[in-house]
Amino acid sequence: MNAAYVFRVAFRLDPDGARADPDRFETTVELPAAEPGTEGWLFFHDRLWRGEVGDEPSARRFLGDRLGVEVVAASFRELRTDREHLDALEAAIAADLDRFNADSVDEVLHKYLGSSIHVRE
Repeated sequence: MNAAYVFRVAFRLDPDGARADPDRFETTVELPAAEPGTEGWLFFHDRLWRGEVGDEPSARRFLGDRLGVEVVAASFRELRTDREHLDALEAAIAADLDRFNADSVDEVLHKYLGSSIHVRE
């Protein structure tokens, strides 16, 4: 299984005693998705809403901690996944629909990921 949450981030350098020009950069960040049903698999539930970052200040801090820089902007791009991971994610969601206050797996996926799921073979 192979999947990652993809974000577009902008970060700023704050060099000590030096000047950087430019001091702001943009990049794409891929965070590996945990295997469904294991610790961390609810990342989409905790961080996303309708295919967008649910709480941008929190996401900027989280991504900044992961990157070791001050993140000044963050946006969610997609869950990039293979079919095996998506099938396992759907099965894990189906096994606990009440957790998501939803009637179907599709409703859950849309509620948190919007249309931002990109399946790669």
